[in-house]
Amino acid sequence: MRTARLRTVHPVLWAGWAALAAGAVLCVLGWYGVSGERYAERQLPYLASCTVPGAALIVAGAVLLTHGRGALAAARVEELYGLLVAAEPAAAEESGTAAGAPLAVSGDLLMVPGGTLWHRADCPLVAGKVESVPVDAKLLASGELGPCPICEPVEETD
Repeated sequence: MRTARLRTVHPVLWAGWAALAAGAVLCVLGWYGVSGERYAERQLPYLASCTVPGAALIVAGAVLLTHGRGALAAARVEELYGLLVAAEPAAAEESGTAAGAPLAVSGDLLMVPGGTLWHRADCPLVAGKVESVPVDAKLLASGELGPCPICEPVEETD
């Protein structure tokens, strides 16, 4: 699934490579012409007709390649963002969750040792992690752990 912008960037890259190649050929022809002439006044036509335009084409090719690669990267980021935005509402409809509702609903509280948050057992941040352990009541009472903003657990009071 390519966007129209991606298709318009490739000609810029091809033009850049073509300009680089043409510039290199002109510089080689200019050097070859200059190397065969002994006097400076006979070398000037080769410099003016081949070497200077060749150097200009090399610079133009480098600019086109730089611009084309930047535009290509920007187009890919836009395409990925479009896929992400398009997939978000469909994923919420499939799972049956409303916007703003917590992702996890289990009542069991878990934490990761050394962490600063407590989570519900089915929170996507701790679900399936072998290092997650039940919340220590002392840590919870002392306020060292805060609630997870993803699963929004409710503090249990015993």
